Amino acid sequence: MKSYKSSNYVVSVNLSTIVKGILVFVFGLLSIFSLSGILTSLKPEYRITSSSVNHAAEHVSGALLYNVFSMENRAFKGASPVDVELPSVSNLLLRMATNVSFEDPRSFLGRELPGFSIFDGEILVAGEGTDFTNMPFESVPPAEALNPENEARLQNTDKIENPSSGVAPNTNGLTTGDKKTVYLYFTHTRESYLPYLKDENNPDRAHHSQINVTKVGDKLKEELENRGIGTMIDKTDFIDSLSKKGLDYWYAYQESRPAAQAAMADNKDLIYLIDIHRDSLRKDVTTATIKGQPYAKLAFVVGAEHPNYEKNLKLATELHNQLEENYKGISRGVFVKKGSGTNGKFNQDLTANSLLVEFGGVDNTFEELNRSSAALADVFAEYYWQADKVGHVISTPASSQ
Repeated sequence: MKSYKSSNYVVSVNLSTIVKGILVFVFGLLSIFSLSGILTSLKPEYRITSSSVNHAAEHVSGALLYNVFSMENRAFKGASPVDVELPSVSNLLLRMATNVSFEDPRSFLGRELPGFSIFDGEILVAGEGTDFTNMPFESVPPAEALNPENEARLQNTDKIENPSSGVAPNTNGLTTGDKKTVYLYFTHTRESYLPYLKDENNPDRAHHSQINVTKVGDKLKEELENRGIGTMIDKTDFIDSLSKKGLDYWYAYQESRPAAQAAMADNKDLIYLIDIHRDSLRKDVTTATIKGQPYAKLAFVVGAEHPNYEKNLKLATELHNQLEENYKGISRGVFVKKGSGTNGKFNQDLTANSLLVEFGGVDNTFEELNRSSAALADVFAEYYWQADKVGHVISTPASSQ
């Protein structure tokens, strides 16, 4: 009898301890939530967003949801799409809790290394040789590199091919006439190429006020007009505007946006906006050999944080596919940028027909770039005149944001 009471007492004590532990845990949890609520009310900057959960959930497809529902209600099983693989529960929980994905090794370092987030982005369509290690990357130049007084001296400029030196292709009489329907501009106006900068080997310093991506624009304009597509070009030096206003390099899109808006407002015939850039990666990544000739590779970058994202993505993807068909290996692919550390719009919210194209990298020559301009004009004209048969839709200029 005594032994029974002792055993009963031990059980009673253990249950009491467990209940107390649960109560302490619940009280502690409620205290944390209460304290968090007070802190975020007093200091909004303390708020913790659910970006990790959003990042994990945004890749959940409708097909996957059907499978999840079918686990609870077998009535969904008949309508559930086939061949949909359920994700690993452990991987999903890890991604939601830590924002780490085993499928993307960058996620292990992205929040630990300062500045590493600028490599963030997604490969929507991968070109030949493209992976996470060689995605498009535009480095931020040191302030002194943007000062004309510190510019490198020029070299090899006699080898730069002038516009109007090529042979106009046969357009079968297709033309926009006096209408200018394509607008070329350069948000990072001074992005240049090292072969033309004397004694300069640093990719971050490959910037120049005279020899830069505007030369690529000149050639692309010529090639488009040779194919009957009226094109206007805006060489406004937005980087100079940043310097005069004392703004950081990150504000370049804020400077180029009003120019694109004004062009659309002044010319109702404009359909396409093309922002021309240059990548910071080296020649082995940014050059392709096609039929024995070197070409500067092209990359399409799409901002995902605006309503026109899907249409701009469709345009970039179709041009990539046509380039792959006609100039195998010239396109690095289609890349999406969004989230912290990036603009997320790139002025592509202004129209459903907006492109941001990276022409080559810091080591490419204008000979290579000009070939790529002609290649892009080829497939763009093919796409343009095909779309013209069914009628273009001209977007209304968006308001400044």
